[in-house]
Amino acid sequence: MNFVAKPLFLSSVEADFNSKFKARLHWSAATDAAIEQRVADILADVQARGDAAVLEYTARFDGLSATCMAELELTQAELKAAFDSLPAAQRHALENAAHRVRSYHEAQKKACGESWSYRDEDGSLLGQKVTPLDRVGIYVPGGKAAYPSSVLMNAIPAHVAGVPDIVMVVPTPKGEKNPLVLAAAHVAGVSRAFTIGGAQAVAALAYGTATVPKVDKITGPGNAYVASAKKHVFGTVGIDMIAGPSEILVLADGTTPPEWVAMDLFSQAEHDELAQSILLCPDADYIAAVQREIDRLLPTMPRAAIIAKSLNDRGAMILTRSMEEACDLSNRIAPEHLEVSSREPHQWEPLLRHAGAIFLGAYTSESLGDYCAGPNHVLPTSGTARFSSPLGVYDFQKRSSLIEVSQTGAQTLGPVAAELAYGEGLQAHARAAELRLTTVPPMRGAS
Repeated sequence: MNFVAKPLFLSSVEADFNSKFKARLHWSAATDAAIEQRVADILADVQARGDAAVLEYTARFDGLSATCMAELELTQAELKAAFDSLPAAQRHALENAAHRVRSYHEAQKKACGESWSYRDEDGSLLGQKVTPLDRVGIYVPGGKAAYPSSVLMNAIPAHVAGVPDIVMVVPTPKGEKNPLVLAAAHVAGVSRAFTIGGAQAVAALAYGTATVPKVDKITGPGNAYVASAKKHVFGTVGIDMIAGPSEILVLADGTTPPEWVAMDLFSQAEHDELAQSILLCPDADYIAAVQREIDRLLPTMPRAAIIAKSLNDRGAMILTRSMEEACDLSNRIAPEHLEVSSREPHQWEPLLRHAGAIFLGAYTSESLGDYCAGPNHVLPTSGTARFSSPLGVYDFQKRSSLIEVSQTGAQTLGPVAAELAYGEGLQAHARAAELRLTTVPPMRGAS
């Protein structure tokens, strides 16, 4: 079957550009009411019945029957066996990607994830203590495709952060286990792994069952049921984000081979029909050349139907007045993936304020970031890059403030605290500070 992909063409000089631009970007994150109710029922059932409910839903939704949860837990020996069974090229690629992801997140930890303290002029100690979470759960999608890269991107920063217990859940419809996913769990240091998915897996991680341990935070993408479940359990546990459809924005100056850019647009469009691929460029001839490459290359793509649907419904090619205007439009979009496909990418990078990840230069395809460049590929979507960040070591740590006020410091800070506390009508707060306004504290029990 021949598929046709014609992303919407827009020009920023058109009088109605802003309305068309806004309409093309629109995507509703609202969850279907029926899904919300179904998820709420599943969560309540798992919370009440634990393993029995998880077994029932796994059989119903994944076609995977088991008499007990032990049959759904992957052993460390099974994970290693999966790794050992891979062809040498896949083992090397997995280890190389894991090494780069680990190196990046170790550098990230040194930059922002260490404890610190100092003493002020009164001798008081002030600082911050950084400690890892005790246990995290990582959700790895396993329905339409297998994602070993998601295992690396979720488990490795948790491992680098110092999380001692990493629990992975991955659906295996009809019991089909992907060796690369299992091998990635072995390489990334996953502690325990269960072949369960959907809202029931999120519930098991959030509430705990007789077999699945309760975690402190759940990370990783999933379908609408998983996203809804994560929203429901937030507060009981932490979550990373609610991910929308995947996005790529290519900001091009017309110097990159148009074939490369066409394939980069495909790289997100092939995820699913709701994915969004946008090209911003001030050169009309170049945009036309990219469209010709789309026409030529689309029939060669195994997922041509999905790509065509995505580009037709949500894709766009936007002719801008200049690269500066293209940068401004990019900031309005705040894309998940932003490629600066330019001869001089560092000329434009300072103008770009909002993006999950910025890929600089024609040779930096977004796909390299997905798999092995090093930075995390779990990124904010749907414009949330305006206020949120990629998954990182910091998502698996918590910070405690350190305060040790000296006797001298208490004389300085006490009157300030008391004055403000009286102003708020909190007398006990004020008196607690005033009681320490003495040169000799009434220490009791000292030997």
